[in-house]
Amino acid sequence: MAKEKITGSPKGEPLYLSVGFLRRPHGLHGELIMDLHTDFPERMKSGRKLFVGDEHKPMTLTSVRPHQSGLLVKFKNVETPEDAGMFRNQWVFVKKADAPPLPEGTIYQHELIGFNVVDEHDNPLGELVEILETGANDVYVVRDDSGKEILLPAIPSVILDLQPARRLIRVHVLEGL
Repeated sequence: MAKEKITGSPKGEPLYLSVGFLRRPHGLHGELIMDLHTDFPERMKSGRKLFVGDEHKPMTLTSVRPHQSGLLVKFKNVETPEDAGMFRNQWVFVKKADAPPLPEGTIYQHELIGFNVVDEHDNPLGELVEILETGANDVYVVRDDSGKEILLPAIPSVILDLQPARRLIRVHVLEGL
């Protein structure tokens, strides 16, 4: 009998938060080009433990330097372009518990998942189930009890009010949604 793979954590909160994406090897000494997906790039430094890929393989940074809009990173025991190539196109994570505290009144994006969403007249629209990063602005995927989804751009004219204590987002629904 196959053992069912359990993913995620209680209440749907992730155990890991993505901080970067490894694109490809660079040079001859095992470095990789990493796109940053964190508001705290200063925390990417030599000695930092990160977790790579879907299996969250623990790895330690041995060097970090700026490269275009991202970083060139090197991990312990990754010495050649072939070694580095094993990590191509993989996400890089930190443990959620290691995330730095935020200023009062702000929350991490992943903490919005599960918030109830209502329109400006307090009519329920559903629950925020996913956040899509599109480049221009994020898009909130809201699903109602029947499974119907609406997509809401995360822009000031749409996201009217965010109430973390109530786990509530008040929005203005654009015509045609």
